[in-house]
Amino acid sequence: MTGGNIPLWRRLPKRGFTNARFRKEYSVVNVGQLNRFEEGTVVTPRLLEEAGLVKQPASNGVKVLGEGQLTRPLTVRADAFSKSAAAKIEQAGGVANPAGAARGALHAAADATERSQRCESSEE
Repeated sequence: MTGGNIPLWRRLPKRGFTNARFRKEYSVVNVGQLNRFEEGTVVTPRLLEEAGLVKQPASNGVKVLGEGQLTRPLTVRADAFSKSAAAKIEQAGGVANPAGAARGALHAAADATERSQRCESSEE
């Protein structure tokens, strides 16, 4: 490059898509780490934070991955599960409960209640 020339990377158009602003980054927990909890425990993101397995479950969400073996039945509530993690939890006699689905149902119920209240107030 001689003086005054614009570098090639600045001359070429920028193309493509990136979802960096919109992607969701999860705090990750492996199935093998869940063996520290008592049999029959309902494992929530808050409980995982208290046990020191994740740092910020509320802001990022928690995803359970299938590394390791689970030896006791647990009810695990998380924002996402890998297929192998859900299979291992159910194989041990537990339940893999996606918290995101429950959260979505709560929002849907709240929206329905709000809509019905607006309809009632507009009829008056």
